Amino acid sequence: MTSAEGSGRTLSVVVPVYYNEGSLPLLFEELLRTEKELAAKGLALELIFVDDGSGDGSFRVLLDLKARRPQTRVIKLTRNFGAVHASKTGFSFVSGDCFMILAADLQDPPALIVEMADRWLAGARYVVCARADRKDPLSTRLFAAAYYRLLRLIVMPDYPTGGYDLALMDRALLPFMVNSSKNINTPLFAYWLGFAPQVIPYQRRERAHGRSRWSFSKRVTFLIDSLVGFSIVPIRVISVLGLVVSLLSFAYGAWIATHALLHRLDVRGFATVVTLISFLLGLTISMLGIIGEYVWRIFDEVNKRPETVIEEIH
Repeated sequence: MTSAEGSGRTLSVVVPVYYNEGSLPLLFEELLRTEKELAAKGLALELIFVDDGSGDGSFRVLLDLKARRPQTRVIKLTRNFGAVHASKTGFSFVSGDCFMILAADLQDPPALIVEMADRWLAGARYVVCARADRKDPLSTRLFAAAYYRLLRLIVMPDYPTGGYDLALMDRALLPFMVNSSKNINTPLFAYWLGFAPQVIPYQRRERAHGRSRWSFSKRVTFLIDSLVGFSIVPIRVISVLGLVVSLLSFAYGAWIATHALLHRLDVRGFATVVTLISFLLGLTISMLGIIGEYVWRIFDEVNKRPETVIEEIH
């Protein structure tokens, strides 16, 4: 598609911000360079920054950036609600013909936006930058490898092996993204929608500014949300397991009753009974925990609690 044909179109970039005071000025400079390249293709750039309750000077830096580029949108949330919720808040302000989420830590290079925009201008409705490699700490890489293996095994077999965060989506996807569940894995949900993705492999940068706030507990929560939110496999597994254990228990009970009638039982067996009771109680509690995860998500969806609370809009 030529520049003339792309004229009048806008690409919206939503940037969730959380303790990114150091990287924001550098990110902004890269985005300004990207804006010039997009303008040459007839694409305008809409920037939407969402401060997700940062406790550093991120919001002050964002206001300084807006002073340099007045059309930049800056949204401040009352507290930290999480990157997924901050991104979805930004989606409600999107006015472009296509849109995307960009991390503020500079690990996902903004230069990829131009190549993604080219794919979109050529007709692609969904463009994914899949991680072919990542320069992260060993613990992060190990957790990511386990996470994506489980995701491909239980939820979506064709999901990118190394996962992705950077994706350009046509506006046709926007209503689904805005109205999705509160506890959702945004990249997985976009992939689940079924639009055929064009994949661009890339190497994720090493984090050079600040430290990651993506704690182990947040990663585990994200894993549980991904598996429980998109798959019925966990509940099916415990159903089958419960059925198997019940059949074994009935068989064992019948064996005990038969031997009792034939007077073949000894007094011994206390350890076996205690072991069986402990195993069955542990299994029951685990099953109730998995069921509780599903029930809690139902409660969270119907209790009408706001997903985020906006304090200021600039």
